[in-house]
Amino acid sequence: MAASPEMRASDGDRERVAAALREHMVEGRLDVDEFNERLEQVYKSRTYGELAVVTSDLPATDLHTLPATTPRPQPRKDPRKDPAKARAELRANWAIWAMASSINWVIWLIVSTTSDGEVYPWPLWVMGPWGVVLLVSTLFGNSAVNKRDN
Repeated sequence: MAASPEMRASDGDRERVAAALREHMVEGRLDVDEFNERLEQVYKSRTYGELAVVTSDLPATDLHTLPATTPRPQPRKDPRKDPAKARAELRANWAIWAMASSINWVIWLIVSTTSDGEVYPWPLWVMGPWGVVLLVSTLFGNSAVNKRDN
């Protein structure tokens, strides 16, 4: 049975028209202000005819194929669960640590050779704690993630 313009619209019908308006806004047919105005009209509408007026100048969309509510986004896969990605990330962290440590030691060496007295080996304070954290995560990181997931 085809819906006549005088027939009352349900909440689900209004939600489907609102979803269609969101699609038209995403595609660039409506700006945000116009979308908000039309959305307000949608929720004030009581009949199919009033709903049709809101979308009359937009391309036709099969309102029954649109969901009444917007779907929830799919959860992202945890990168810590993928061993290959975890190893690649760990290698990258070690490479960054090695580069920063090397730069600090070069600076220390230049300062040591150009100064009159001994210079305290301060790069140890940069690479030491950072290296310990990386070492612990290298040794226990993957097993801790696997134990937590089980």
